[in-house]
Amino acid sequence: MSHAVADAIDRGEELKRQGIIIRTYDLWKTYIMGDQEINAVSGCDIEIHKGEYVAIMGPSGSGKSTLMNLIGCLDTPTRGQYYINGRLVSAMNDDELARIRNKEIGFVFQTFNLLPRATALHNVELPLIYAGISADDRAERARAALRQVDLEKRMYHKPNELSGGQRQRVAIARALVNDPSILLADEPTGNLDTATGNEIMALFDRLHSQGNTIILVTHEHDIAMFARRIIHIRDGKVEKDEKVR
Repeated sequence: MSHAVADAIDRGEELKRQGIIIRTYDLWKTYIMGDQEINAVSGCDIEIHKGEYVAIMGPSGSGKSTLMNLIGCLDTPTRGQYYINGRLVSAMNDDELARIRNKEIGFVFQTFNLLPRATALHNVELPLIYAGISADDRAERARAALRQVDLEKRMYHKPNELSGGQRQRVAIARALVNDPSILLADEPTGNLDTATGNEIMALFDRLHSQGNTIILVTHEHDIAMFARRIIHIRDGKVEKDEKVR
């Protein structure tokens, strides 16, 4: 085993001992546009503990979405290190990364990303199908996840038979069904009216009180204020990191 690998394992074990679920060291993402280099993320150092509720906030073009893609293992950094649950992401192969995305991280998107012809129950079952869970177990776990978001009575409805808020609840249930380490929500109220958005944020509050680690990406200050801590991103850098309640 090389010194670099041994050091990465030791550092990962120490992060786990401290309860740190996400740790980035000098994280960069650079895009080449013609003869220009664009630094979407510029040397971010972020530490998030298990059970925290954190908002990553910034204006359009600040780099927050790129940072979310890096945290969600949907993209790879140009340089720097990222540890999730004590494991160095750059040391993982494609199969390990796919497992992280399916098992460790529950994604909630602004556009819901539901299959239009599938019922709420089947939409929630999808991550379990990819994980190779048996049909009976899948149905039981999907029902339990829909129960968590108060939508068990609508489990056989398709997305076009549900309101926007109900669709987002289905998406949240799908994100929860694998019991992930992190719930990663990208502008989860962006397609909802204010009252429905507040209902969804109240649901996140409840999920956090049950022990879930939540990372919320938003450009809206009033939505960010639902979190317990806000990391402000500007020009690809951490501008401010503050506890809000």
